[in-house]
Amino acid sequence: MENLFNPLFDYNYQANKTLITHALENSNYPAKCVEWLSHILNAHHIWNKRIVEEEASYTVWQLHKKTDWEDLHYENQRETFEILRNVDDFTKRVSYTSSEGKSYSNEVKDILFHIVNHSTHHRGQIATELRKNNIAPKELDYIYFKR
Repeated sequence: MENLFNPLFDYNYQANKTLITHALENSNYPAKCVEWLSHILNAHHIWNKRIVEEEASYTVWQLHKKTDWEDLHYENQRETFEILRNVDDFTKRVSYTSSEGKSYSNEVKDILFHIVNHSTHHRGQIATELRKNNIAPKELDYIYFKR
């Protein structure tokens, strides 16, 4: 499973890092994009903490200063790779309570895939919002990363 997830999280890391750099370079970065990028980082953190059965430090829509994003992103990636190195059973079920207070259970492999897919979804929303605000988005497709 590491062979599947390591490249996906390398891509996720690079794509988010590119967005963070782009945001820091643009003083007129749209507020909605700031919300979504904070949300991407928060969700990654929350899912990591669910896997390792620890309390999350952030809420789903908590806003962070742009200057804190790089450190948050790095820590998310570091913890994910630690999870990948230490998980014995990727089909192990993780029980958790959603932000709406509902109880669920999912396999570790599905949660890990969700982190990448969720980030990709919101990066698409960010690209759309940037275009609406006459800011050229960065090219973040997976296939470009693999070239």
